[in-house]
Amino acid sequence: MSELQSFGGDTDRRSWLRAMTRGIGHRCPQCGRGRLFKSYVKTNESCPSCGLDLSGHRADDAPPYLTIIIVGHVMIPLALAVKQVFDPPLTLQFAIWLPAMLLATWLLLPASKGAMVGLQWANRMHGFAGPGADPDADA
Repeated sequence: MSELQSFGGDTDRRSWLRAMTRGIGHRCPQCGRGRLFKSYVKTNESCPSCGLDLSGHRADDAPPYLTIIIVGHVMIPLALAVKQVFDPPLTLQFAIWLPAMLLATWLLLPASKGAMVGLQWANRMHGFAGPGADPDADA
């Protein structure tokens, strides 16, 4: 059993919920103090507070897909409900829902990327495997 606990050289448990919450708040998943992003969705090379190497994450296409799913599953039913109840003119619907969807997407994309980076850190995926891990394990 001790061999399983020491696998990868890093035995401390990482809370995926805390890491994802910190990522949603644009903070380092390890310390929660350092900024995760240096621009809109461009991650820092390392945490300015604790020095965690952030360059190995692979969020790739997951944050945009997650953002599209969330915005689509929230905004579309709301738009349909407003249409059924109030039946506003089409121009008013576009004037309300298009900016609302764009704003929701703009706010949610960095939060979903932060959550993905936090989840990867908590599960020791990709560049967050820890000391002693196989560097070619992702390939």
